[in-house]
Amino acid sequence: MVAMGTATLVPVSEYLSTDYSPDREYVDGELEERNMGEKDHGNAQKRLVMYLGNREKQLGIRVFLEQRIQLSPTRFRVPDICVVVGPEPQEQIFTQPPFLCVEILSPEDRMSRMQEKIDDYLRFGVRYVWLVNPQSKRAYVYTSEGMTEVKDGVLRTSEPEIAVPLEEVFPT
Repeated sequence: MVAMGTATLVPVSEYLSTDYSPDREYVDGELEERNMGEKDHGNAQKRLVMYLGNREKQLGIRVFLEQRIQLSPTRFRVPDICVVVGPEPQEQIFTQPPFLCVEILSPEDRMSRMQEKIDDYLRFGVRYVWLVNPQSKRAYVYTSEGMTEVKDGVLRTSEPEIAVPLEEVFPT
């Protein structure tokens, strides 16, 4: 939210009690609009959710679509997909780090802003962040050790081992 060139700070209580369309993230008092995906974004998101969701019981995970996560008292992020290991959290807004957060790029996304989100997730304790680019059909895995591009065609985590073939995300 911007007013005459200066940011308008919004209290956390107002952010949490307001429905935004499209949804927004909250970063240190400022609202950040989430870029709404186009068809390629939506298809990649749908395919990942279905692939992971069909394996929840087998892998001991829970998959959530656009789940609000409170990273700090003044930071709330909404990843496209997040995965929790173990039982389903009881809280409506997650305050514990998910195991995996997935961000799917939209054509309007700026990499500098996306890198800030990825850094937020990793600082919070998220073990894996997957960044998926439907336009280039490329994907990247971020951990506290750094970033690697998926070159063998499979998005992966360990403990638990999750493996998603990119052909499931980007069908030909």
